[in-house]
Amino acid sequence: MDRSESASAWDNSKSRSRSSSVRDHKQRERDGDRERNRDSEETSTDEGETEDGGEEIEEEEEEVSGEVSLREWLDRPGRHVDHLESLHVIRQVAEAVGLAHSQGVVVGNIRPSCFLLSAFSRVSFIESASGSGSGSDSCEDTRPGPGPTRNDGEEERGEKNVFPLKRVLGLEFGWYTSPEEVDGGPSTFASDVYRLGVLLFELFCTFDTFEQKIGMMSNLRHRVLPPQLLLKWPKEASFCLWLLHPQPENRPKMSDVLQSEFLNQSRNSLQEREAAVRLREEIDDQELLLEFLLQLKKQKQEAQDHLCETISFLSSDIDEVLRKQSLLQESVSEDGSRKRIRPIFDLAHQDENVLSKSSRLMKNFKKLEAVYFSSRSCLVKRSGGKEGINESSSVDNLSTKEGFCEKIEKEWMNPFLESLCKYLSFSRLKVRAEVKHGDLLSSSNLVCSLGFDRDRELFATAGVNKKIQIFECGVILNEERDIHYPVVEMCNRSKLSSVCWNSYMKSQIASSDFEGVVQVWDVTRGQVFAEMREHERRVWSVDFSLVDPTRLASGGDDGCVKIWHINQAGSVGTIRTKANVCSVQFQPDSARNIAIGSADHRVYCYDLRSLRNPYCTLLGHAKTVSYVKYMDSSTLVSASTDSTLKIWDLNKCQARVVDSPLQTFTGHLNTKNFVGLSISDGYIATGSETNEVFVYHKSFPMPVLSHKFSIVDPISGQEIDDPSQFISSVCWRGPSSTLLAANSSGSIKLLEMD
Repeated sequence: MDRSESASAWDNSKSRSRSSSVRDHKQRERDGDRERNRDSEETSTDEGETEDGGEEIEEEEEEVSGEVSLREWLDRPGRHVDHLESLHVIRQVAEAVGLAHSQGVVVGNIRPSCFLLSAFSRVSFIESASGSGSGSDSCEDTRPGPGPTRNDGEEERGEKNVFPLKRVLGLEFGWYTSPEEVDGGPSTFASDVYRLGVLLFELFCTFDTFEQKIGMMSNLRHRVLPPQLLLKWPKEASFCLWLLHPQPENRPKMSDVLQSEFLNQSRNSLQEREAAVRLREEIDDQELLLEFLLQLKKQKQEAQDHLCETISFLSSDIDEVLRKQSLLQESVSEDGSRKRIRPIFDLAHQDENVLSKSSRLMKNFKKLEAVYFSSRSCLVKRSGGKEGINESSSVDNLSTKEGFCEKIEKEWMNPFLESLCKYLSFSRLKVRAEVKHGDLLSSSNLVCSLGFDRDRELFATAGVNKKIQIFECGVILNEERDIHYPVVEMCNRSKLSSVCWNSYMKSQIASSDFEGVVQVWDVTRGQVFAEMREHERRVWSVDFSLVDPTRLASGGDDGCVKIWHINQAGSVGTIRTKANVCSVQFQPDSARNIAIGSADHRVYCYDLRSLRNPYCTLLGHAKTVSYVKYMDSSTLVSASTDSTLKIWDLNKCQARVVDSPLQTFTGHLNTKNFVGLSISDGYIATGSETNEVFVYHKSFPMPVLSHKFSIVDPISGQEIDDPSQFISSVCWRGPSSTLLAANSSGSIKLLEMD
């Protein structure tokens, strides 16, 4: 292989190995220019910030990137000369040049701007070496100059330690041009050696200002070295002068340079230093791993402690149940009266086999578990962390066996167990009767409202057929008939939206309609007793006060809640809201407090002695609040078209705004229709747009029971699915297990929890 082929092969191998690196580095430098220019502008405009601070930021960015141009590295303000590091850099460049010379190639581009410096001061080319013919090509012609550029204003202010990179790159080519090349001669191997000498000088000599650097680099052309270099680094200065000899023939060859004691004396020290750095990095990595493992151990230890605590109080609860069970067995053996306490006894004896057979319980096991822990934590908190009871006080002070059993039940039934009893008491909603009436094929059979009278003997239906129909519950339950006729039927001028019985006067029932009219009917006579016409739009809800049976409330699309006295002509009070009112209800033990469900997704609680502002606002629903019902004087249930029900603790109303419900119930579907809401003895019934009735218990977020209204095709007699039908109203028959429900097709069923 001749010299030209060797040079071409060396160039091609270098180009292939570094072309990708060149492109990547150029892009990094372009990005770096923009970032550092922004940093320079910010540095020049921020008061009190020195230029040193700005340069330090740039240096930190370079360290983070992992690679930096050797030119930028040399011109760092305040650069400290590290002897071993500088020798390591020059030796790597010399070895690369020596390899090229061994293949007959003159490198030419031996300038700091043509090298990258990475971790452990490793040097790599960012431009391929060229033959002698291209030795005069400058790196800055093929790549943008990296680093920040200072504006003229900064230079005029005479800021220290500023090396404008573009100006340095413009001068660098002249600094690294050998004397013979200046005289017009070709670039030779000796020219590369001269350039190594210039690089060695820059490695061991630092400058305070740009002007100082220009002056010293000019003196270097005449082999004049600064005194501080001669004093501090005499060996290095001597070796530098050898490489910078003006006569090419008097300069050493690359083989001599590489074999010199100067370049090899510190090789072992540098290797030891690099090994120490690697060892330090490994130690840091081990420290990081150790920190992670210790943190993981801490978390797992905390989880273990929590689990041990959980197992401990589970064991405590098991022991307590076994103790109660023993007391119950003793009571049974004494009087033989097993029948009275059997429900409790059976519940206490539910074992794993029974639980596995209860698909309903196992399906919701995680939710039941969450409720159990929540209930228990509240119980422990209320008792101040002290659990257990005095057994003697439970037995010795009882006068009768019945009192003993009631005492045992009262102590044993904590809130969770009471709720669990009710959850497990029923397994289905059984159809007791279906109200069959005329016009079943009519499209105006939608039942909007249901309600039982004071004695739960009669129930009323009202809807878009403009009729209030009164049925006898006992007759429907006890007599099977093809068609059930109402005992009373009262016709209205408009579609009816709501009905409510008077809790004191058995024969009175109030209604509201789509024209905004509120009426009180005398059921005995089948006539209107009183009529109120102050609402401007449709009225959705009407409610009698339980405490004051002469007081009535109504709310509608006009955003008003009207308070009426049935013996007066006009309203006695008006609450004006900013959105449609969908539901109103009086507090059970007060005629002064009222709850309002609004289309603005909120529930408002008003004191009728101050109608301007609510005393409490309940936030949490995502859509219209369609129903509000009091569970008791301090607990309210709300239903919304966001497919949720929520229970609220009104004792928190001192804050005026409550955004954390006690419980949120999900399982039914309700996105656009009124589907009904009714409460009895902790059970909450609601409808669904899947044409199903759902029953929840106040303590559990999932449904306890559900029942789907079947649709039978009148021709084929087979059940069909009609997605347009939905449950439109539900109503409990007082504190019983009987539930009245109706759907959008007019089907009415009496259901019973079984």
